[in-house]
Amino acid sequence: MTINLLLGQEVQRLKENNIKEPIQKARIILAKMLNKDKEFLIMNAQQEIPKELEIKFIKNINRLIENEPLQYITKNQEFMKLNFFVNSDVLIPQPDTEILVEEVIKISEDIDKLKILDLCTGSGAIAVSLKKYIENSRVVATDISERALEIAAKNAKDNNVEIEFIKSNLFRDVNTKFNIIVSNPPYIKTSVIETLEKEVQKEPIIALNGGIDGLDFYRSIINEADKYLNINGFLCLEIGYDQKNEVIRNA
Repeated sequence: MTINLLLGQEVQRLKENNIKEPIQKARIILAKMLNKDKEFLIMNAQQEIPKELEIKFIKNINRLIENEPLQYITKNQEFMKLNFFVNSDVLIPQPDTEILVEEVIKISEDIDKLKILDLCTGSGAIAVSLKKYIENSRVVATDISERALEIAAKNAKDNNVEIEFIKSNLFRDVNTKFNIIVSNPPYIKTSVIETLEKEVQKEPIIALNGGIDGLDFYRSIINEADKYLNINGFLCLEIGYDQKNEVIRNA
């Protein structure tokens, strides 16, 4: 089957199953499988696809239909203009979190011998990005998940940065102080998780669930942060769009 026919067939299936952006997603997956860009698919629309690849592509489309996130299928997500490997063991880095990273970069401009701690690092997107754009920094990243740390270490290596990774439940195994502590912790209320988009529900619950009121991790981090911050240090947290006042009350 040609590229054009295969895409047409599978885009139609995506449409029938109400998958958003079916053309774009199908092209991204096929281009990734061919190790080409999307323009290649257009320029070579009549090229025959090997049967093995055709079968694998159809299976990947089935994964989309089953509400698996596109990023888990392609094993890739761009963040801060860097590429990150992701799978179902880690949360998919989102553009909103780039705001947090950019703020930390601004704060760091006037700090010498900068030491940064990234709690709940997941894929390592925050830690890797900070180290990439603040070269003279020392970055330590922690996570309770062994699998997440393996992925974060891979992303550090792939992006040519050195980061110290520690398996730790928040601060438990951290034994030094930092100029900046940064975190995008789990902050979704337990009762809300089952109402999220089906794709989001495919992401690891441990990285989403912030407890009954969504503030469990904020309480723990805020209550202990002063022990791990240098004088005039900064605590930088991502919060939900409606959590500002609640987090301030818990500070």
